[in-house]
Amino acid sequence: MADDRSTRAAAVAAAGGVADALRAGTLPGRAAVTLAESVVLGLLAQGVHRWVGVFGHGSTDIAEVLRTYEAAGALRTHAVRNEVEAAHIATALRWVTGEKAAVITSIGPGALQALAGSLAAASDGVGVWHVYADETTEAEGPNMQQIPGGPQESFLRIASAMGPAYTLHTAWALPEALRRGLDTVDHPHAARPFYLLVPINTQPQVLDLNLAVLPTVPPPPLGAAADDGRFAAAARTLLDAERVVVKIGCGARGCGAELDELLALVDGVAVPTPIATGTLPYAHPRNMTVGGSKGSISGNFAMEEAEVLLAVGTRPVCQADMSRTGYPKVHGVVNVNADLAAATHYANTLALVGDARATLRRLIEELRALGARPQDLTSAWAQACVAGKNEWDDFKRLRYDSPTLHDEVWGREVLTQPAAIELVTRWARGNDAVCFFDAGDVQANGFQIVEDDRPGRTVTETGASYMGFSASALVATGIAETPFFGVALTGDGSFSMNPQVLIDGVEHDARGVIVLFDNRRQGAISSLQRAQYGVDYATNDQVAVDYRALADAVHGVLALDGGHSLAELETALNKARAHEGLSLIHVPVYFGEHELGGLGSFGRWNVGNWVADTQELRHRLEL
Repeated sequence: MADDRSTRAAAVAAAGGVADALRAGTLPGRAAVTLAESVVLGLLAQGVHRWVGVFGHGSTDIAEVLRTYEAAGALRTHAVRNEVEAAHIATALRWVTGEKAAVITSIGPGALQALAGSLAAASDGVGVWHVYADETTEAEGPNMQQIPGGPQESFLRIASAMGPAYTLHTAWALPEALRRGLDTVDHPHAARPFYLLVPINTQPQVLDLNLAVLPTVPPPPLGAAADDGRFAAAARTLLDAERVVVKIGCGARGCGAELDELLALVDGVAVPTPIATGTLPYAHPRNMTVGGSKGSISGNFAMEEAEVLLAVGTRPVCQADMSRTGYPKVHGVVNVNADLAAATHYANTLALVGDARATLRRLIEELRALGARPQDLTSAWAQACVAGKNEWDDFKRLRYDSPTLHDEVWGREVLTQPAAIELVTRWARGNDAVCFFDAGDVQANGFQIVEDDRPGRTVTETGASYMGFSASALVATGIAETPFFGVALTGDGSFSMNPQVLIDGVEHDARGVIVLFDNRRQGAISSLQRAQYGVDYATNDQVAVDYRALADAVHGVLALDGGHSLAELETALNKARAHEGLSLIHVPVYFGEHELGGLGSFGRWNVGNWVADTQELRHRLEL
């Protein structure tokens, strides 16, 4: 069978895919293949040519199949040092390039770590295959690293709590498992991870498999929402209102042209979520920038003062809508979403359930049929919002123009995060680099700062706010079919979660730079604690770390000092761009009470000692 496997692998590689090899007759329609090889063939048929993960005793059979197919040139496996990192790499690859990947782990701890890491993809709507080894099915006794003492198929229960999952207890269930996985990771509106569990003892089982039944056709997208008078009602609701705000979510990232046209017709303003920056260029006169618990002056003004909300492709996550208090004066909602639950979340909602772009086009037609014509920015609402945007730009500029402050920990003047992040993101736009933001203070300041002119400039993992995501994501720059340059903006706390990227990035030809903003603490939580209770607790330490020395210890990593001025930081960025590989720039940054040291918060959040007031307000609102 080993010789036959090599022949099959060569046929798939030569033809460029499973379907092409079947059509050419170089791959037989039926073949005696192990379940492990069937899984690999099934994912190849769906365009999965990248595997990322950590092998163990539970995955040696799949590993041998992957070795054979990689030797033939049909796929590539990227072994890394942490399963959480593997999940982040696969997520970033799909998010930025659209390329599908599979995360591979052994049984037990590795699978649990990858499952934890998959929270980012599940929260942000990114389709990734997760293939985990699992306990044997014949109950000969506990397998090492399985969940002890639990019920049958314990890990399937755990994985199913995160999303769709399937265990190949019976090898012949493979085609159905592959179809369910395809429908999940390639869902046109609500993609997410799919967890395929392959028990240790079923992996080598041989099937007389009909390769033609391997599913390859992804599910089709929805069309525009059903009409039955809803579009006319929605159009009237928007036209009758004097103050319309349009919330732009992940599902609307491809609808820039439609949103531009619609905003002018209803004289509305847009407030993007952090994940959707660039859908409208930052400079667009009706783009009020981000709003929510950590929003902007202008974005939050628009949310606070609007009377009608048009929500497009957005889920009502707590920080985006201030724990359901973000629209205190809104009395009516038009909600465009492909997900029924998200579309009907608010009270007093006219839900348009369908594809965002098609639905917006149909809504625009209805608006024009009712006589709507593009409006200029002369209305009282537009003028007030433009004034808010100008105030926000002035607010930020004041901080950019005062780029350094004296810091007690560093004992000298150091850069502030607003000034440093603004420089890095502006530099990234000029160098056509993709910015990945990590969780924490860097992320919060970052989505308030970025001035994206198109989608894809910034990847802000706000769905799970997973510490360690951005540095891990840089490995995707090296394994992508078309490599790109990435910038990971991370804090010292987040970087410490996944520092092994220094090794894996070199191994897998990553091209990018980690910009490590070091304030010797979890700045976001320290700030939250101080805002709520007047003192921070257990969110910093006294351990000094030489991150440059750490990076310099890995051959191939260029370790740079970001200095204490914007000019020094820009020089370091240029050196990193010229380096053929991975770089790290260490940037000491300010933490403290000075108002110019950060961008602040302008919204509400149902956490800590704010809970009572936030919930009391929520119960008084019409939404």
